[in-house]
Amino acid sequence: MYQVKRIEKDPLQKRLEITNWILLALLIAGSLLLCSPRFSLGIILGGLISVVNFHWLYHNLLSVFEGQIHRLRSAVMRRYFIRLAVTAASLFGIIAGDIADVIGLVIGLSVVVLNIVLTTVLTLVRTDLKSLGTDLKSVPKEN
Repeated sequence: MYQVKRIEKDPLQKRLEITNWILLALLIAGSLLLCSPRFSLGIILGGLISVVNFHWLYHNLLSVFEGQIHRLRSAVMRRYFIRLAVTAASLFGIIAGDIADVIGLVIGLSVVVLNIVLTTVLTLVRTDLKSLGTDLKSVPKEN
């Protein structure tokens, strides 16, 4: 029997996934305290769509790259269009059914983007601080 060796998740990927849920929880908590329930529902639904979509993309790409090389392009495109159709149908149902506030939905949908921007900025700041520390060590001390 053929056994597939699972690729270990990258630490950055793990951190992004955890931070997505933390950021979504903070947005939900803030909206429940400060906004209407309909607006909060928009953030919840948009955030869930965004985070689940990001997770689904990761697993689709992982399963494709563990598979056969000659089927990569068609498999990626097929799964992309399925994910796009499910996302579009979900958003259409929420907006057409007037289930949640659209602005809250957009804020919720932005969770992954906000997380990626936040992670990038924090990584750049840490890198700059580390390089600043090594630069200061190379400066000669005055007596």
